[in-house]
Amino acid sequence: MNTRFIALTRDVSPTIAECELTHIDRSPIRMDVARAQHRGYERLLVSLGCDLRRVAPAPEHPDAVFIEDTAVVLDDVAVIARPGAKSRRHEVTDVAAALAPLRQLVRLKAPATLDGGDVLVVGRNVYVGASRRTNADGIAALGAAVAPHGYAVHRVAVTGCLHLKSAVTAVDDETVLLNPDWVDRADFAAYRVLTVDDTEPMGANVLRLGSALVHGAAYARTRERLERAGAAVHPVDLSELAKAEGAVTCCSIVLAAER
Repeated sequence: MNTRFIALTRDVSPTIAECELTHIDRSPIRMDVARAQHRGYERLLVSLGCDLRRVAPAPEHPDAVFIEDTAVVLDDVAVIARPGAKSRRHEVTDVAAALAPLRQLVRLKAPATLDGGDVLVVGRNVYVGASRRTNADGIAALGAAVAPHGYAVHRVAVTGCLHLKSAVTAVDDETVLLNPDWVDRADFAAYRVLTVDDTEPMGANVLRLGSALVHGAAYARTRERLERAGAAVHPVDLSELAKAEGAVTCCSIVLAAER
């Protein structure tokens, strides 16, 4: 198989039970199941054309498996984030080291805060969620970092969920999947809009790998909508990581293998 993407991942921390939680109640996480599900996720990425590269484990950081939040990687530049949760800010060091051979780096500085999970890239448009983790300074700093490379940044209000990509993700360059209770569909009027099934509010998170979509196995009704729209969907069970507010985009940083 031709490798089309590089995917950075990070092991599930043994301290994940101490993870940051914003919108759900804490419940026990079965470590053996969480790690097995994460390995299954990694195998799926490889099967879909990813060169998998594991960043050094960070057992002292409960949320480290959610590596997406540490950086925003475009074809031209990688922006090293400054996570909104103080407990997560040291996670970026090893991720920056892994990205340094692959992209030019730009680092966000205080008072900016930004989580990668709040950033959705569709073509040359970069949508950034104004959430509890990403502030106005973070949005402005990201805009300054990516504008020289031809990207336009758009602020999007987020309510009821942790990150923008909990509420909306890209199916392809013309289509988005969203939960209209958490994000205003008018912000994405330029695209064909698919909505989640009403019984699956967390179902809007998909990881796009070319024409393939990785999607949480728990959201079968939303998956049917995607498939009826012509998408090639690959379900994966991340139910234990969902107890830590994780989803399919959270567990990797995916970038094009060639520029």
